[in-house]
Amino acid sequence: MPDLPTPQDATEAALFAECWDAVLSYADLCTVGPESAGHLASEAFAAGLREAREAGTGPGAARRPARLPRIPLLLVAVRTTAAAWEESGRGDGLDPDLRLWLNSEHAARYTGPPLGRPVALRGLRDMQEPDAALLWLTEVEALPPHVVARTLGLDPATVSDEVAQVRGLFRDRCRRNHLDTPMDARCRSYARLLDAVHRSPAADIPGDLSRHLATCVPCAEAAACLRPHGGGLPAALAGGVLGWGGLAYLERRRRAAEARLAAHPGADPDAPARPGAHKARMVRGALLVTAVLVSALALAVSMTQGGSSAGTGAADGDLSARRPVTDPGFSLPVTAATRPASKTPKPSASPSPRADRATRDPDPEPQGTPSTTARPGTPRPSTAEPPSCTAVYDVVNEWTDGFQAIVTVTTDRALDDWRVAWSFRDGQRVGQMWDAEYAQNGPRVTATAAEYNKSVAAGGKLTFGFLGSWRGANSPAYDLTLDGRTCALKTG
Repeated sequence: MPDLPTPQDATEAALFAECWDAVLSYADLCTVGPESAGHLASEAFAAGLREAREAGTGPGAARRPARLPRIPLLLVAVRTTAAAWEESGRGDGLDPDLRLWLNSEHAARYTGPPLGRPVALRGLRDMQEPDAALLWLTEVEALPPHVVARTLGLDPATVSDEVAQVRGLFRDRCRRNHLDTPMDARCRSYARLLDAVHRSPAADIPGDLSRHLATCVPCAEAAACLRPHGGGLPAALAGGVLGWGGLAYLERRRRAAEARLAAHPGADPDAPARPGAHKARMVRGALLVTAVLVSALALAVSMTQGGSSAGTGAADGDLSARRPVTDPGFSLPVTAATRPASKTPKPSASPSPRADRATRDPDPEPQGTPSTTARPGTPRPSTAEPPSCTAVYDVVNEWTDGFQAIVTVTTDRALDDWRVAWSFRDGQRVGQMWDAEYAQNGPRVTATAAEYNKSVAAGGKLTFGFLGSWRGANSPAYDLTLDGRTCALKTG
């Protein structure tokens, strides 16, 4: 995979953090798998960043030439890079529907004469870049107002009013661009009527205009941009700027925004950690360890006293069967405070509690602190049983506080559905996943099959990718299982 360019300053570093997720999401739509998506996203990101640098340092930089804001600029670079793949014979990594689109007259509209391009693309490009960025982040990326305000350096109290203003500016730019578009006589006769009708949400659309919009793509696109109400603006923007996959990209971004809000209900999902929280956790951990040690000491004393009295009263008993006070089977409860800090788990002669749970339930949910008590009568799996699957956990890209990884599992048996789970050592969090649904409980992540990739033949592979965040360290995943059965794991 090509390396991403090195940021030249803090502004470009912020660009990576803000835009990479969006670029990879669209690249995944455009390709046939996570590996191709990573390649396409990296090439497009590098190309888009070069374009932004050239526009900012060229002879016309002082005049701020009209251009798209950062995220749509990079998304267009994804589409352009995909077209270059198709032309150079690398199109086998692209989605088949995209390849058909790239070789059709629909794609030609985005590279042909400027006045023939979609009205939404031209209208967004004609706006001042901060206004266009505000519109895109709000309507397409579906970011909440406080996140938009922080990203663009705006006052959170006034950002809603500013969004309303830029919607009006966008409508005005689209109206002018639509009137400047070369039209036939029929479209020209409807242009003024189209503007008048869509100024008011209560106005009825005449029947002949409605029939015309059903058959004329440019006029229908203009109508979506001119309509101030009804919720069609996000689709008009995404479809007009991206072309192929615009509506699918819009749905992905809305689902990602909803997931962030669900993870942080009523709070800023990007707010920094509360000062002192780490220290409080350390204090709670220390108190827990102290309590455990005191309990263990009391238990040992009581066992010693009980053993002495038993020895006095049962002289004829079988002393070989008596349990010694220093029972090697006694252990402290396993907690976050008492767990060893070793990087690699030590092998044990007996199965772990996690293995017991996997035997009882072949499809376990993510678990927190494991219990040290097994359910009575539960058969313990054999530690000599060879793994029925192999897995590769590959970190294909990493930046300041985030990373992209691909998981590939080869199964020895046929699957009608699947669930892959693993654990993180360093507090990593999954933020977005494709080709699977996911849930995370503490360090344990569980990925389940999507509707279209549940069936896997014996000896076949299942693959999915995700974006994650990390702080301090980003150790590879461990304890990876397929449907509760341990897989032989390789990391890259």
